[in-house]
Amino acid sequence: MAETIHWAFPKDLQPRGNELGFDLDAALDALVLLRSEVPEDAFTASILGTERAGYGAVIREDGLVLTIGYLISEASSIWLTTNRGTVVAGHPLAYDQITGFGLVLPLGRLAAPALRRGSAARAAAGDPVIVAGHGGRAHALKAAIVAKREFAGYWEYLLDEAIFTAPPHPQWAGAALIDGSGQLIGVGSLLVQDRESLAGKADQGNMFVPVDLLEPILEDLLKFGRPAAPPRPWLGLYVGAVQGRLLVSGVADPGPAASAGVRAGDVVLELGGEQVSSAADLFRKLWRLGPAGVEVPLTILRNGTPLQVQVRSVDRNELFKKPRLQ
Repeated sequence: MAETIHWAFPKDLQPRGNELGFDLDAALDALVLLRSEVPEDAFTASILGTERAGYGAVIREDGLVLTIGYLISEASSIWLTTNRGTVVAGHPLAYDQITGFGLVLPLGRLAAPALRRGSAARAAAGDPVIVAGHGGRAHALKAAIVAKREFAGYWEYLLDEAIFTAPPHPQWAGAALIDGSGQLIGVGSLLVQDRESLAGKADQGNMFVPVDLLEPILEDLLKFGRPAAPPRPWLGLYVGAVQGRLLVSGVADPGPAASAGVRAGDVVLELGGEQVSSAADLFRKLWRLGPAGVEVPLTILRNGTPLQVQVRSVDRNELFKKPRLQ
């Protein structure tokens, strides 16, 4: 995801300002390159690496940057670069595990315009969009929304309605999804194999977090660095559907599930005495039990034998290194 060489989309894939009803260059100038460094002993270092790179969008006149949270999780240093070459240090102001959003406060003047926030709720499959990153038109891609639907990530993450686009942008982390009116409607999270493309075939694409999820929590993120609601319980349990079963592909170590003896290869049958049918079903049943710290009864299948396991959940944020003002 890092920009290591000069590159550009072919001209026919780049958006053209004369075909749009807004100032394309001004919108693209709101995108910044974001680079972060994470300590080697950080909880997420082994999974996400110690050097991360992606994009962010300036969303306020004071330079506040909205990005995808995994770029800044546990970061010890952050640098923001504008299209005009201005480089400014940033402070990881907030990371919301529920939405996946991250906020970065620039510690200097970016002199970049703010990108207006729109609403993904009004967008529909088939709508033309622009997927944009730092670097102006060369790194902006004409795309279309191919689906809006539920997304469950194996790391205990769930969106009721994520946005899927195609063709894929190769540097998706924190990329801006811009609608036909020049407004930000989503933040880039993943490269995915989409199975509901407009052509009716499996295509690669990108998954975006709808920007609508930011407004209800923005003030809390600015004040506290996280939503004010009690933290959700977390198990450190990585699951996926395999042949109709919910298979444990791995466990976070250290983590609650690992401490309770859950292993990769186990099959999750029940949570709290209720059968689970999918990762999304598992997560919803887990979060209904109560806040972080609640005891979670699991029934797992190991080598054909059902086992009862008690897992004491935690707030995963307590395992992360806390940001320090640079």
